[in-house]
Amino acid sequence: MPQSMTGYGVGDGPVAGGRLQIEIRTVNHRHFNAQVRAPLALQGLEGAVRDRLRSRIERGHINVGMRWIEEPPQSHGVIRVDMDRARALLKAVEEMRGELNLAGTVDLGFLARQPDVLRYEGAEDEDVPGIDAAEVFAVLDGAIAGLLAMRAQEGEALARDLTHRLDRLSEALEVIRDRAPERVTQERDRLRLAVRELMDGKEPDPDRLAQEIALMAARLDIAEEIVRLETHIRTAREILEGKDPGGRRLGFLGQEMLREINTIGSKANDAAIGQAVIGMKEELERFREQLENVE
Repeated sequence: MPQSMTGYGVGDGPVAGGRLQIEIRTVNHRHFNAQVRAPLALQGLEGAVRDRLRSRIERGHINVGMRWIEEPPQSHGVIRVDMDRARALLKAVEEMRGELNLAGTVDLGFLARQPDVLRYEGAEDEDVPGIDAAEVFAVLDGAIAGLLAMRAQEGEALARDLTHRLDRLSEALEVIRDRAPERVTQERDRLRLAVRELMDGKEPDPDRLAQEIALMAARLDIAEEIVRLETHIRTAREILEGKDPGGRRLGFLGQEMLREINTIGSKANDAAIGQAVIGMKEELERFREQLENVE
């Protein structure tokens, strides 16, 4: 069953004597793209948080927000302000504005967001001062569990819709399969009649006529395209029924299905088949739009 790339999860729990809350929001993205916003005391764990998310989520744009619901005791560390760095940044920005003749002002929020202007200092022998990573990961895992539950629920709805689109494609393909032999027969009869009219009612050379009919049938033959399209639809169903994320594979199959449908349309030379092809393109377009949110 596919997972949706849209989801939300939240978790909270005790960390370092305080209480931490972690919120995770995800939307669709072609690749894994995680952004983590953490309090200063937890910024050293940002890389580990991304790795933990990557082990559970294949792709999507992921926003992680970490904040203290209850601040931990200050004995775990203090926040230092690097005034020299702040002054140097301010001077550099002012020089850049003057040289480039740009508008705008530098405010406190801009300086506070720059790396190393505000620094959390604690025990020198700890990677993250005063923080037990296991406590943070316990909160993170709770948020991930809620996120995955929502993505699974959304994924079920996506799978139902995608399966419906595949059903419609299969129905149209059956119309084409049934119509294909009749179309060749009609074209054969039309060719014979046209040749007789050109020859003033005389019978044409049967061998030459048979050769032309064979060439015409070869040009109109769509049996291979029908088989390949049927295979692609069957494979897509198997992916939707499987357990692994299949968004990328389904995207590739969507491209291949469009290729076969276009080829059938170019060979159609028949109103009924042409109409079925138009309907298939519409359904496939909806199918591919929904795939944008499948992991």
